[in-house]
Amino acid sequence: MALIDRFFARAVKRGQLTVLRDGGSRTFGTPDPDLKPVAIRFGPGAERQILRDPSLGAAEAFMDGKLIMEEGDILDLLMLMTENNRWEESRTVLDPKPMQRLVGKAAHWLGRRNMARSAKRNVAHHYDLSATLYDLFLDKDRQYSCAYFTDPSNGLEQAQADKKAHIVAKLAIEPGMRVLDIGCGWGGMALYIHQKTGAEVLGITLSEEQLKVARERAEAAGVADKVKFELIDYRALTGQFDRIVSVGMFEHVGTPQYRTFFAKVRELLTPEGVMLLHTIGRAGGPGYTDAFTLKYIFPGGYIPALSEIAQGYEGLKMFVTDIEVLRLHYAYTLKAWYERTVAARDEIVALYDERFYRMWTFYLAGCFVSFWNGGLVNYQLQFSRSRHTLPITRDYMAQAELALREEVDAAPPLRA
Repeated sequence: MALIDRFFARAVKRGQLTVLRDGGSRTFGTPDPDLKPVAIRFGPGAERQILRDPSLGAAEAFMDGKLIMEEGDILDLLMLMTENNRWEESRTVLDPKPMQRLVGKAAHWLGRRNMARSAKRNVAHHYDLSATLYDLFLDKDRQYSCAYFTDPSNGLEQAQADKKAHIVAKLAIEPGMRVLDIGCGWGGMALYIHQKTGAEVLGITLSEEQLKVARERAEAAGVADKVKFELIDYRALTGQFDRIVSVGMFEHVGTPQYRTFFAKVRELLTPEGVMLLHTIGRAGGPGYTDAFTLKYIFPGGYIPALSEIAQGYEGLKMFVTDIEVLRLHYAYTLKAWYERTVAARDEIVALYDERFYRMWTFYLAGCFVSFWNGGLVNYQLQFSRSRHTLPITRDYMAQAELALREEVDAAPPLRA
Protein backbone atom coordinates (compact mmCIF):
# COMPACT_ATOMS: atom_id res chain seq x y z
CA MET A 1 0.00 0.00 0.00
CA ALA A 2 1.33 3.44 -0.96
CA LEU A 3 2.19 5.69 1.98
CA ILE A 4 -0.46 8.22 1.01
CA ASP A 5 -3.03 5.41 0.88
CA ARG A 6 -2.30 4.62 4.52
CA PHE A 7 -2.98 8.25 5.32
CA PHE A 8 -6.32 8.18 3.49
CA ALA A 9 -7.28 4.89 5.16
CA ARG A 10 -6.92 6.58 8.58
CA ALA A 11 -8.31 9.97 7.56
CA VAL A 12 -11.43 9.04 5.56
CA LYS A 13 -14.19 7.12 7.29
CA ARG A 14 -17.32 9.05 6.30
CA GLY A 15 -17.89 9.63 2.60
CA GLN A 16 -15.98 8.06 -0.27
CA LEU A 17 -12.65 9.04 -1.74
CA THR A 18 -11.34 7.18 -4.76
CA VAL A 19 -7.71 7.49 -5.86
CA LEU A 20 -7.26 6.65 -9.54
CA ARG A 21 -3.96 5.35 -10.84
CA ASP A 22 -2.83 3.81 -14.11
CA GLY A 23 -2.73 0.42 -12.44
CA GLY A 24 -6.26 0.66 -11.05
CA SER A 25 -8.01 2.49 -8.22
CA ARG A 26 -8.50 2.35 -4.47
CA THR A 27 -11.53 3.61 -2.54
CA PHE A 28 -11.55 4.82 1.05
CA GLY A 29 -14.44 5.40 3.44
CA THR A 30 -18.11 4.53 3.13
CA PRO A 31 -20.91 6.32 1.24
CA ASP A 32 -22.58 9.17 3.09
CA PRO A 33 -25.66 10.98 1.74
CA ASP A 34 -24.37 14.28 3.15
CA LEU A 35 -21.01 14.08 1.38
CA LYS A 36 -20.38 14.01 -2.34
CA PRO A 37 -18.15 11.15 -3.54
CA VAL A 38 -14.77 12.39 -4.72
CA ALA A 39 -12.28 10.87 -7.15
CA ILE A 40 -8.75 12.23 -7.64
CA ARG A 41 -5.71 11.44 -9.72
CA PHE A 42 -2.11 12.38 -8.95
CA GLY A 43 0.30 13.80 -11.50
CA PRO A 44 4.06 13.18 -11.40
CA GLY A 45 5.55 13.92 -7.98
CA ALA A 46 2.25 15.04 -6.42
CA GLU A 47 2.07 12.27 -3.82
CA ARG A 48 5.56 13.02 -2.50
CA GLN A 49 4.77 16.73 -2.54
CA ILE A 50 1.66 16.22 -0.39
CA LEU A 51 3.31 13.80 2.02
CA ARG A 52 6.22 16.20 2.51
CA ASP A 53 3.88 19.05 3.55
CA PRO A 54 0.15 18.12 3.45
CA SER A 55 -1.24 21.67 3.60
CA LEU A 56 1.08 23.57 1.26
CA GLY A 57 1.84 20.49 -0.83
CA ALA A 58 -1.82 19.77 -1.57
CA ALA A 59 -2.46 23.42 -2.42
CA GLU A 60 0.48 23.71 -4.81
CA ALA A 61 -0.20 20.32 -6.39
CA PHE A 62 -3.76 21.46 -7.11
CA MET A 63 -2.57 24.86 -8.39
CA ASP A 64 -0.05 23.17 -10.71
CA GLY A 65 -2.61 20.72 -12.09
CA LYS A 66 -0.95 17.71 -10.44
CA LEU A 67 -3.83 17.04 -8.03
CA ILE A 68 -6.53 16.33 -10.58
CA MET A 69 -10.22 16.26 -9.66
CA GLU A 70 -11.86 13.46 -11.65
CA GLU A 71 -15.14 13.54 -9.70
CA GLY A 72 -16.24 16.48 -7.56
CA ASP A 73 -14.32 19.72 -7.14
CA ILE A 74 -11.74 21.01 -4.68
CA LEU A 75 -14.45 22.12 -2.25
CA ASP A 76 -15.91 18.59 -2.24
CA LEU A 77 -12.47 17.15 -1.48
CA LEU A 78 -11.77 19.56 1.37
CA MET A 79 -15.27 19.01 2.78
CA LEU A 80 -14.72 15.25 2.74
CA MET A 81 -11.40 15.52 4.55
CA THR A 82 -12.55 18.03 7.17
CA GLU A 83 -15.89 16.34 7.87
CA ASN A 84 -13.76 13.44 9.07
CA ASN A 85 -11.72 15.73 11.30
CA ARG A 86 -14.08 18.33 12.73
CA TRP A 87 -12.56 20.73 15.23
CA GLU A 88 -14.91 19.91 18.09
CA GLU A 89 -14.24 16.17 17.76
CA SER A 90 -10.57 16.71 18.67
CA ARG A 91 -9.05 14.21 16.29
CA THR A 92 -5.47 14.83 15.16
CA VAL A 93 -5.14 12.70 12.02
CA LEU A 94 -4.51 15.73 9.80
CA ASP A 95 -2.07 17.54 12.09
CA PRO A 96 1.33 18.28 10.53
CA LYS A 97 4.42 16.43 11.69
CA PRO A 98 6.39 18.02 14.57
CA MET A 99 9.12 19.37 12.27
CA GLN A 100 6.55 20.86 9.88
CA ARG A 101 4.82 22.42 12.87
CA LEU A 102 8.08 24.03 14.01
CA VAL A 103 8.84 25.33 10.51
CA GLY A 104 5.29 26.67 10.24
CA LYS A 105 5.51 28.45 13.57
CA ALA A 106 8.86 30.00 12.64
CA ALA A 107 7.51 31.29 9.32
CA HIS A 108 4.39 32.56 11.06
CA TRP A 109 6.41 34.40 13.74
CA LEU A 110 8.55 36.14 11.14
CA GLY A 111 5.56 37.08 9.01
CA ARG A 112 3.27 38.38 11.73
CA ARG A 113 5.66 40.95 13.21
CA ASN A 114 4.07 43.33 10.69
CA MET A 115 5.84 46.56 11.54
CA ALA A 116 4.74 49.74 9.74
CA ARG A 117 7.35 49.30 7.00
CA SER A 118 5.92 45.94 5.91
CA ALA A 119 2.22 46.51 6.58
CA LYS A 120 1.57 48.48 3.39
CA ARG A 121 3.40 45.89 1.27
CA ASN A 122 1.42 43.06 2.83
CA VAL A 123 -1.87 44.84 2.20
CA ALA A 124 -0.97 45.58 -1.43
CA HIS A 125 -0.19 41.88 -2.04
CA HIS A 126 -3.87 41.03 -1.65
CA TYR A 127 -6.03 44.12 -1.84
CA ASP A 128 -4.39 45.78 -4.85
CA LEU A 129 -5.38 42.93 -7.14
CA SER A 130 -7.59 43.73 -10.13
CA ALA A 131 -10.86 45.44 -9.25
CA THR A 132 -12.48 43.21 -11.85
CA LEU A 133 -11.61 40.12 -9.82
CA TYR A 134 -13.38 41.46 -6.73
CA ASP A 135 -16.39 42.54 -8.78
CA LEU A 136 -16.75 38.97 -10.03
CA PHE A 137 -17.29 37.37 -6.62
CA LEU A 138 -18.18 40.06 -4.08
CA ASP A 139 -21.49 41.88 -3.60
CA LYS A 140 -22.20 45.19 -5.32
CA ASP A 141 -20.89 47.17 -2.35
CA ARG A 142 -17.70 45.08 -2.46
CA GLN A 143 -17.88 44.06 1.19
CA TYR A 144 -14.85 41.77 1.61
CA SER A 145 -15.67 40.48 5.09
CA CYS A 146 -18.11 38.20 6.87
CA ALA A 147 -21.75 38.90 6.00
CA TYR A 148 -24.59 38.55 8.51
CA PHE A 149 -27.25 36.00 7.64
CA THR A 150 -30.46 36.70 9.53
CA ASP A 151 -31.69 33.72 7.49
CA PRO A 152 -29.27 31.18 5.92
CA SER A 153 -31.35 31.28 2.74
CA ASN A 154 -30.70 35.01 2.22
CA GLY A 155 -28.64 36.06 -0.75
CA LEU A 156 -25.21 37.66 -0.43
CA GLU A 157 -26.43 41.19 -1.20
CA GLN A 158 -29.01 41.05 1.60
CA ALA A 159 -26.59 39.46 4.06
CA GLN A 160 -23.93 42.12 3.48
CA ALA A 161 -26.49 44.91 3.91
CA ASP A 162 -27.62 43.24 7.15
CA LYS A 163 -23.98 43.04 8.30
CA LYS A 164 -23.61 46.79 8.03
CA ALA A 165 -26.85 47.33 9.94
CA HIS A 166 -25.78 44.85 12.64
CA ILE A 167 -22.48 46.65 13.20
CA VAL A 168 -23.76 50.22 13.01
CA ALA A 169 -26.57 49.41 15.47
CA LYS A 170 -23.96 48.40 18.04
CA LEU A 171 -22.07 51.68 17.64
CA ALA A 172 -25.02 53.84 18.79
CA ILE A 173 -23.97 56.67 16.47
CA GLU A 174 -25.69 60.04 16.79
CA PRO A 175 -25.83 62.91 14.28
CA GLY A 176 -22.83 65.21 14.50
CA MET A 177 -20.45 62.52 15.71
CA ARG A 178 -17.06 61.88 14.15
CA VAL A 179 -16.44 58.25 13.16
CA LEU A 180 -13.19 56.53 12.22
CA ASP A 181 -13.17 53.43 10.01
CA ILE A 182 -9.81 51.65 10.39
CA GLY A 183 -9.20 49.52 7.30
CA CYS A 184 -12.06 51.02 5.31
CA GLY A 185 -11.78 48.83 2.22
CA TRP A 186 -13.56 50.31 -0.80
CA GLY A 187 -15.55 52.67 1.39
CA GLY A 188 -18.86 50.85 1.73
CA MET A 189 -19.10 50.91 5.52
CA ALA A 190 -18.05 54.58 5.79
CA LEU A 191 -20.62 55.65 3.20
CA TYR A 192 -23.30 53.55 4.89
CA ILE A 193 -22.58 55.11 8.29
CA HIS A 194 -22.92 58.64 6.92
CA GLN A 195 -26.06 57.81 4.95
CA LYS A 196 -27.81 56.19 7.91
CA THR A 197 -26.66 58.45 10.77
CA GLY A 198 -25.43 61.73 9.32
CA ALA A 199 -22.09 61.34 11.07
CA GLU A 200 -18.85 62.55 9.53
CA VAL A 201 -16.57 59.62 8.71
CA LEU A 202 -12.86 59.23 8.07
CA GLY A 203 -11.82 55.97 6.46
CA ILE A 204 -8.17 54.95 6.45
CA THR A 205 -6.48 52.25 4.39
CA LEU A 206 -3.05 51.11 3.23
CA SER A 207 -4.33 50.04 -0.20
CA GLU A 208 -3.88 52.63 -2.93
CA GLU A 209 -6.44 50.89 -5.14
CA GLN A 210 -9.06 50.85 -2.38
CA LEU A 211 -8.36 54.50 -1.57
CA LYS A 212 -8.91 55.53 -5.18
CA VAL A 213 -12.25 53.72 -5.43
CA ALA A 214 -13.47 54.92 -2.02
CA ARG A 215 -12.78 58.56 -2.89
CA GLU A 216 -14.51 58.17 -6.26
CA ARG A 217 -17.58 56.74 -4.53
CA ALA A 218 -17.74 59.61 -2.04
CA GLU A 219 -17.50 62.13 -4.89
CA ALA A 220 -20.20 60.33 -6.89
CA ALA A 221 -22.51 60.33 -3.85
CA GLY A 222 -21.89 64.04 -3.27
CA VAL A 223 -20.59 63.48 0.27
CA ALA A 224 -16.84 63.90 -0.17
CA ASP A 225 -16.91 66.75 2.36
CA LYS A 226 -18.48 64.45 4.99
CA VAL A 227 -16.93 61.07 4.15
CA LYS A 228 -13.18 61.33 3.64
CA PHE A 229 -10.55 58.69 2.98
CA GLU A 230 -6.82 58.75 3.63
CA LEU A 231 -3.84 56.50 2.87
CA ILE A 232 -2.36 56.29 6.36
CA ASP A 233 -1.31 53.69 8.92
CA TYR A 234 -3.52 53.78 12.02
CA ARG A 235 -0.39 54.23 14.13
CA ALA A 236 0.31 57.59 12.49
CA LEU A 237 -3.20 59.00 12.93
CA THR A 238 -3.97 61.87 15.31
CA GLY A 239 -7.15 63.47 16.61
CA GLN A 240 -10.18 62.10 18.45
CA PHE A 241 -13.32 60.33 17.35
CA ASP A 242 -16.66 59.61 19.00
CA ARG A 243 -16.86 56.18 17.38
CA ILE A 244 -14.33 53.81 15.81
CA VAL A 245 -15.13 50.77 13.69
CA SER A 246 -12.73 48.22 12.25
CA VAL A 247 -13.99 45.35 10.11
CA GLY A 248 -11.69 42.63 8.76
CA MET A 249 -8.48 44.57 9.40
CA PHE A 250 -7.33 43.19 12.77
CA GLU A 251 -6.22 39.93 11.11
CA HIS A 252 -3.38 41.93 9.54
CA VAL A 253 -2.18 43.68 12.70
CA GLY A 254 0.10 40.90 14.03
CA THR A 255 0.13 39.80 17.67
CA PRO A 256 3.25 41.82 18.62
CA GLN A 257 1.25 44.92 17.63
CA TYR A 258 -2.01 44.18 19.50
CA ARG A 259 -1.01 46.32 22.47
CA THR A 260 -0.07 49.14 20.12
CA PHE A 261 -3.39 48.81 18.28
CA PHE A 262 -5.60 49.00 21.37
CA ALA A 263 -3.52 51.73 22.98
CA LYS A 264 -3.92 53.78 19.81
CA VAL A 265 -7.66 53.10 19.73
CA ARG A 266 -8.01 54.38 23.29
CA GLU A 267 -5.95 57.46 22.43
CA LEU A 268 -8.17 58.20 19.41
CA LEU A 269 -11.47 57.75 21.28
CA THR A 270 -13.15 60.63 23.08
CA PRO A 271 -13.83 60.05 26.80
CA GLU A 272 -17.37 58.91 25.86
CA GLY A 273 -16.17 57.04 22.78
CA VAL A 274 -17.17 53.55 21.60
CA MET A 275 -15.29 51.12 19.36
CA LEU A 276 -16.52 48.03 17.47
CA LEU A 277 -13.96 45.44 16.36
CA HIS A 278 -15.01 42.76 13.87
CA THR A 279 -12.39 40.08 13.25
CA ILE A 280 -11.94 36.45 12.33
CA GLY A 281 -10.86 34.51 15.41
CA ARG A 282 -9.85 31.10 16.67
CA ALA A 283 -12.38 29.18 18.72
CA GLY A 284 -9.47 27.58 20.57
CA GLY A 285 -6.09 28.80 21.75
CA PRO A 286 -3.28 30.57 19.89
CA GLY A 287 -1.93 28.94 16.76
CA TYR A 288 -0.04 29.89 13.61
CA THR A 289 -0.86 30.81 10.04
CA ASP A 290 -0.55 27.94 7.56
CA ALA A 291 2.18 28.12 4.92
CA PHE A 292 -0.23 28.38 1.96
CA THR A 293 -1.97 31.45 3.36
CA LEU A 294 1.30 33.16 4.29
CA LYS A 295 2.86 32.47 0.91
CA TYR A 296 -0.01 33.12 -1.47
CA ILE A 297 -2.87 34.96 0.23
CA PHE A 298 -2.15 37.07 3.33
CA PRO A 299 1.57 37.55 4.04
CA GLY A 300 1.90 38.80 7.59
CA GLY A 301 -1.67 37.76 8.43
CA TYR A 302 -2.71 35.98 11.60
CA ILE A 303 -6.08 34.94 13.02
CA PRO A 304 -6.11 35.60 16.78
CA ALA A 305 -7.49 33.58 19.65
CA LEU A 306 -9.83 35.48 21.96
CA SER A 307 -7.22 35.18 24.70
CA GLU A 308 -4.65 36.96 22.50
CA ILE A 309 -7.07 39.80 21.77
CA ALA A 310 -7.70 40.13 25.51
CA GLN A 311 -3.99 40.41 26.22
CA GLY A 312 -3.91 43.37 23.83
CA TYR A 313 -6.47 45.48 25.66
CA GLU A 314 -6.15 44.34 29.29
CA GLY A 315 -4.95 47.09 31.58
CA LEU A 316 -5.70 49.91 29.12
CA LYS A 317 -8.78 51.09 31.05
CA MET A 318 -11.36 50.32 28.38
CA PHE A 319 -14.56 48.43 29.16
CA VAL A 320 -15.39 45.43 27.00
CA THR A 321 -19.11 46.14 26.76
CA ASP A 322 -20.17 43.34 24.42
CA ILE A 323 -18.75 40.22 22.76
CA GLU A 324 -20.60 38.29 20.07
CA VAL A 325 -19.44 35.08 18.39
CA LEU A 326 -20.62 34.50 14.81
CA ARG A 327 -20.07 30.80 14.20
CA LEU A 328 -21.37 30.01 10.70
CA HIS A 329 -21.95 33.38 9.08
CA TYR A 330 -18.56 33.43 7.36
CA ALA A 331 -19.08 29.89 6.09
CA TYR A 332 -22.26 31.02 4.31
CA THR A 333 -20.40 34.08 3.01
CA LEU A 334 -17.49 32.06 1.67
CA LYS A 335 -19.78 29.52 0.02
CA ALA A 336 -21.39 32.36 -1.92
CA TRP A 337 -17.99 33.77 -2.89
CA TYR A 338 -16.79 30.33 -3.99
CA GLU A 339 -19.86 29.71 -6.14
CA ARG A 340 -19.52 33.11 -7.80
CA THR A 341 -15.82 32.46 -8.43
CA VAL A 342 -16.52 29.10 -10.06
CA ALA A 343 -19.23 30.71 -12.21
CA ALA A 344 -16.72 33.34 -13.33
CA ARG A 345 -13.94 30.85 -14.15
CA ASP A 346 -13.44 31.95 -17.76
CA GLU A 347 -13.25 35.63 -16.85
CA ILE A 348 -10.74 34.99 -14.04
CA VAL A 349 -8.54 32.78 -16.23
CA ALA A 350 -8.56 35.48 -18.91
CA LEU A 351 -7.72 38.11 -16.27
CA TYR A 352 -4.86 36.09 -14.77
CA ASP A 353 -4.34 32.42 -15.69
CA GLU A 354 -5.48 28.90 -14.80
CA ARG A 355 -3.03 28.60 -11.91
CA PHE A 356 -4.33 31.78 -10.29
CA TYR A 357 -7.91 30.55 -10.67
CA ARG A 358 -7.02 27.28 -8.96
CA MET A 359 -5.20 29.14 -6.19
CA TRP A 360 -8.21 31.39 -5.60
CA THR A 361 -10.70 28.52 -5.48
CA PHE A 362 -8.42 26.59 -3.10
CA TYR A 363 -8.22 29.68 -0.88
CA LEU A 364 -11.99 30.19 -0.75
CA ALA A 365 -12.77 26.48 -0.37
CA GLY A 366 -10.17 26.11 2.38
CA CYS A 367 -11.57 29.11 4.23
CA PHE A 368 -15.12 27.77 3.93
CA VAL A 369 -14.29 24.41 5.51
CA SER A 370 -12.30 26.18 8.23
CA PHE A 371 -15.52 27.84 9.37
CA TRP A 372 -17.83 24.91 8.59
CA ASN A 373 -15.73 22.16 10.16
CA GLY A 374 -12.64 23.84 11.55
CA GLY A 375 -11.88 26.06 14.51
CA LEU A 376 -12.55 29.51 13.04
CA VAL A 377 -15.32 31.93 14.01
CA ASN A 378 -15.93 35.67 13.85
CA TYR A 379 -15.77 37.89 16.91
CA GLN A 380 -17.44 41.26 17.34
CA LEU A 381 -16.09 43.08 20.39
CA GLN A 382 -17.47 46.39 21.59
CA PHE A 383 -15.37 48.72 23.76
CA SER A 384 -16.16 51.90 25.65
CA ARG A 385 -13.95 54.26 27.62
CA SER A 386 -16.81 55.16 29.96
CA ARG A 387 -19.10 52.78 31.84
CA HIS A 388 -22.00 55.23 31.38
CA THR A 389 -21.87 55.79 27.61
CA LEU A 390 -24.06 52.90 26.43
CA PRO A 391 -27.40 51.50 27.68
CA ILE A 392 -26.97 48.77 30.29
CA THR A 393 -28.91 46.17 28.29
CA ARG A 394 -28.50 44.97 24.71
CA ASP A 395 -32.07 45.85 23.70
CA TYR A 396 -31.01 49.07 21.95
CA MET A 397 -28.91 47.05 19.47
CA ALA A 398 -31.85 45.01 18.20
CA GLN A 399 -34.11 48.05 18.02
CA ALA A 400 -31.57 50.11 16.08
CA GLU A 401 -30.74 47.23 13.76
CA LEU A 402 -34.39 46.68 12.87
CA ALA A 403 -34.82 50.38 12.10
CA LEU A 404 -31.71 50.39 9.89
CA ARG A 405 -32.81 47.32 7.97
CA GLU A 406 -36.23 48.83 7.30
CA GLU A 407 -34.76 51.96 5.74
CA VAL A 408 -34.32 52.09 2.00
CA ASP A 409 -30.73 52.62 0.89
CA ALA A 410 -30.27 55.79 -1.12
CA ALA A 411 -26.52 55.63 -1.75
CA PRO A 412 -25.48 54.25 -5.15
CA PRO A 413 -23.78 50.82 -5.22
CA LEU A 414 -20.14 50.50 -6.17
CA ARG A 415 -21.17 48.93 -9.47
CA ALA A 416 -24.44 48.60 -11.33
